[in-house]
Amino acid sequence: MRSIEIPAGIVEYDETGSGPPVVLLHGLLMDHTVWDRVLPLLPSGLRIVRPVLPLGAHRRPMNPGADLTLAGQVNVVADFLAALDLDDVTLVHSDWGGALLLTARGLDRRVARQVFLPCEAFDNFPPGLPGTMVKLASRVPGGLRFAARQLRVGWLRGLPPLFGQMARRPVPDDLVRRWTDPLLSDPGVLRDLLAYCRGPFDGPSLIRDTEALSRFGGEALVLWSPDNRVMPPEHGHRLAALMPRARYAEVPGAYVLSMLDEPEAVARELGEFLT
Repeated sequence: MRSIEIPAGIVEYDETGSGPPVVLLHGLLMDHTVWDRVLPLLPSGLRIVRPVLPLGAHRRPMNPGADLTLAGQVNVVADFLAALDLDDVTLVHSDWGGALLLTARGLDRRVARQVFLPCEAFDNFPPGLPGTMVKLASRVPGGLRFAARQLRVGWLRGLPPLFGQMARRPVPDDLVRRWTDPLLSDPGVLRDLLAYCRGPFDGPSLIRDTEALSRFGGEALVLWSPDNRVMPPEHGHRLAALMPRARYAEVPGAYVLSMLDEPEAVARELGEFLT
């Protein structure tokens, strides 16, 4: 793993290949390894960058006092792109939708193209039943760590409030243990995650900021999973209709984490778009 310093702290990231930069994002309580099944299936000639965002599975706590609310996390993504001096980036969203708001904040100068797998959008922050569960857990002392421990029990994490609606196929134990280790062992990581979960999520503002993607002039691929119950299927169609150069496609049989459920299909669609 490499690392780079931004105003909020140290961000670790994985990088492979050379060529036009492609930045693969991840969701809450996950890290870059959510993309491991897709990575070897992508075309060569690309610089694939996978940052570990401070969303609960990061191993380097951010600076004390750093803004890690939704607005602050949007800045984390923009600052990361700037710190690596990445231009003409293809930005790939999954699960966490904060980076959709780069355009609304005037921070998408380095982004040339975007891909949207099922992710938060419009007023769906935090998303669905799993999002509600995380929000409630963050309000209870010890709640987030309790939830993380439940994720480590196979039959429990298959329940709808945990990963049951996130992935159609069982999420492997080794991945879940990796994702939950930092939260369970480092008070700084818990502090960072609480800062995000307890931050403001204003529905009307989020809708307005998502709709600002109508100003994004680059090519876009909305690669949605119509069978998932967390990120509404109509949101995928709405996102594609917003952007003047967007194309809509689907990954049948997958839930939110389509890169885990159907890695070949995701790699095929993503590879065609990237080349």
